[in-house]
Amino acid sequence: KGVCWSTNQQPTVADAKTMESITELQFASTMSALKAGYEYHVRAYATNAVGTGYGEDKTFTTEIMDFDGNVYNTVTIGPYTWMVENLKVTHYDVGLPLMKITDNTVWATTEFQAYCWYNNDSTAFKDVYGALYNWYAVDSRSICPFGWHIATVYEWDGLINYLGGADVVGGKLKETGITHWFSPNTGATNETGFTALPAGNRTNVGDFTNMGSLGTWWCYYYAPSSVYAYTISYDNSSVVKYLDPKNMGFPVRCIKDH
Repeated sequence: KGVCWSTNQQPTVADAKTMESITELQFASTMSALKAGYEYHVRAYATNAVGTGYGEDKTFTTEIMDFDGNVYNTVTIGPYTWMVENLKVTHYDVGLPLMKITDNTVWATTEFQAYCWYNNDSTAFKDVYGALYNWYAVDSRSICPFGWHIATVYEWDGLINYLGGADVVGGKLKETGITHWFSPNTGATNETGFTALPAGNRTNVGDFTNMGSLGTWWCYYYAPSSVYAYTISYDNSSVVKYLDPKNMGFPVRCIKDH
C-alpha cells in the first residue's frame, strides 16, 4: 500500500508512488521530488493477490518556494505561467551559494555566477525588487525553483506578441501608480497582473542606477559577448529588447516549465 501521484487525474501505480510495508489500515506516506507551483492529483492504493484498488482522487497545489525559503505568487498570461515577483534566491537549486559581490571592480571583471542587492542594501530592496544577477548566474540555469526556469528570449517575445506588440506591452505589464515607478508611469494598467517594477540595474562597471525609472529583465539566450534583456520605462508603454554586456546586473522572472 501507499500513495501514487501525478499532475494528471486518476494517478496509478505506474506513476510516482510510495510503498509502505505497514499492515495498519491508516498510514502516512511522504511524497518527494514535487515541482513548485504545480497542481498534483494523489490517490491511496492497496495491492493484494486480487489486484490494486484506489482511493478517491485528491488534489493539492505545491507552494512556489526557492532554496532560501522565499515564496512567490504566479500569474498565467496566455499559455505560460510567470512568477509575479522578481527572483530573490542566493543559492543554486542544489544548495550551493551564489557569489555575492559588493565591490564595483570585482563585479565588473568577474566571470563567476554572482548576485547583489541594489545599492548593496538587502533591507531596503530585497523584498520588493528581488536580486540583481549577472549573466553568468542566468547561464547556470540553476537558480529557479524545481519545475521553473528563467524565461527565454522566445518566451518573452511570445508574451509581447500575445499582448499586442512591443509598443503597448509595457503598460499592460507595469504596476499602476507612482508608489514605485516615477511619474508619469505612462500607460500603466497592469491588466495582466504581471506587476513589473522599476528595480533598476547594476552597470558593467559596478554602479547602481535607474531605480524608479526602468525595469529590465534578463532572458535566457546565448550570445558570445552580449545578451538580450527586456526593458520597460516609466515614460512610455513599450517593451524594448536590448543587447547588454554579461556583467550587467538585472532581475529575472522565472516561468513555469511546459
